[in-house]
Amino acid sequence: MKVDVKLRSTYKVSFDSRQKSRRPSETVTRIPRVTQLLALAHKIERMIRDGLLKDLADAARTAGVSRARITQIMNLLLLASVIQEEIACLPPIANGRERITERQLRMIVAEPLWERQLAAWRKLHE
Repeated sequence: MKVDVKLRSTYKVSFDSRQKSRRPSETVTRIPRVTQLLALAHKIERMIRDGLLKDLADAARTAGVSRARITQIMNLLLLASVIQEEIACLPPIANGRERITERQLRMIVAEPLWERQLAAWRKLHE
């Protein structure tokens, strides 16, 4: 005996492309990416010091990024403490692009003298 069963499903799909508008008082802000990366660098350093991560290679594997990328992030710790503090205190971004990127900071990180780092930072941060 053969039983022929046909299943039928009905779905309601809306193709309305209009988005709900936000109220003017609702402004979405985000923490600047460089602030997040600096915080991540400090967290990774603390986790290595506490023995939760073996080394930077272990951190890269855990985070699912390359060792080169972890090195770029960890190099933010080579910035003068004044610069790190200013990065940590950058205001939230309401909309638009980041004013300061990690890529821009690489040239400052490459400078070993903090006085020169500060001069480059001031020029970038103007």
